[in-house]
Amino acid sequence: MSDMKVVLKLDLHDDREKKKAMKAVSGLQGIDSISLDMKDKKMTVIGSVDPVNIVGKLRKQWHTEILSVGPAKDDSKKKDDNKKDEDKKDKDNNKKMAEMMEAYYVYHPYVPTHNYQYHVQSLEENPNNCVIC
Repeated sequence: MSDMKVVLKLDLHDDREKKKAMKAVSGLQGIDSISLDMKDKKMTVIGSVDPVNIVGKLRKQWHTEILSVGPAKDDSKKKDDNKKDEDKKDKDNNKKMAEMMEAYYVYHPYVPTHNYQYHVQSLEENPNNCVIC
């Protein structure tokens, strides 16, 4: 199911009920964002969730009406601008990280801690070894 925008009218009176309603809806699978306007008593839910499930959750405690159901709008211009900004930030972050790594390796050079030369002694070489025959 594609993302849908569901606008609901709730009968809420205070912030405590607002918090309970937000918590009840946030427990559903597939929700991207939830916003609640106390002035108009409207809740907007965006995500790939069935509107009947949302209303079923909320009607247990409050009178709920569905005002509108439709596809979530995508602003392609905003996404393109955000992508450009993110790409620019990523490049800057990569440069900074490379500089920091170079500085780290200058002050903390890699020194191997393992000695890979093995020495094996036989019993004849060490007279203190004990062998029970």
